[in-house]
Amino acid sequence: MPLKTCLIVDDSRIIRKVARRIVEGLGFEVDEAADGSEALAFCNSIMPDVVLLDWSMPVMDGLTFLRRLRAMSGGAAPKVLFCTIETRPARIAEALSAGADDYVMKPFDGEILQSKFAEVGAV
Repeated sequence: MPLKTCLIVDDSRIIRKVARRIVEGLGFEVDEAADGSEALAFCNSIMPDVVLLDWSMPVMDGLTFLRRLRAMSGGAAPKVLFCTIETRPARIAEALSAGADDYVMKPFDGEILQSKFAEVGAV
């Protein structure tokens, strides 16, 4: 059985590195994108099973990416977890209504990420 794939979208190389280590530990094949536009181009060629998505990024932010992903052919399939420092309920509700499956507060650790992946049925 092929490995499940996870696309980590974050403009911080450090966050991508930390998340990659955790997600590979959960048994996923991991790809990375530094912004929403890079992530959309990736999804056009290979649709991942899970997207770990940062909110604030240059070029294209997470919310814009999410809306465009969900409008793409096959774009409803990936589980999307927003990674954010955003704590305002209205903003979190906006992300969920745009199609996010759940959200993870930064900073996160392996335990938090694993439980969120389990909650959305990704592991």
